[in-house]
Amino acid sequence: MVLKSYRSPKTEIRESSINEKGLFAKAFIAKDEIVVVRSGHIINDEELRRKRDVVGDADLQISDVFYLAPLSREEFKNIMTFVNHSCEPNLGIMGNCIFVAMRDINIGEELYLDYAMFDNNDTSFVCNCANPTCRKTITGRDWKRKELQKKYGFYFSSYLLRKINKNK
Repeated sequence: MVLKSYRSPKTEIRESSINEKGLFAKAFIAKDEIVVVRSGHIINDEELRRKRDVVGDADLQISDVFYLAPLSREEFKNIMTFVNHSCEPNLGIMGNCIFVAMRDINIGEELYLDYAMFDNNDTSFVCNCANPTCRKTITGRDWKRKELQKKYGFYFSSYLLRKINKNK
């Protein structure tokens, strides 16, 4: 069985100004339309640490201790979706692994997620989105920020939504 993430036929991978490659709309995408369904092996955080050289940045956190990730370099290219981070995303998450349009998306737009929508860990990175609202440093705990919870509403992963609702 070959693991492969779904990318809408309305999308294409092209060079990105944020990261080497990005996912772009090649046709109009309507609000709440499914754009990506992310696949991978379900691995725990210990296995993720051991396989980081293979997994690279192709993991998707789906719980406090589980991730969807490739386990080989061959799987990496089939699982990677090339959806980059932006502090002004146009995609949100439905469930834990389905990326949907948060608004209508026009042809040519790059497709972005805010990684605060699914990350809950001790990582951080410098943001390259260059939006006026850029947070500059993105952390694995940004989901706790009240302004992001208000901004994204139910577009967080379901496991983070449970945490957010528990803390209200």
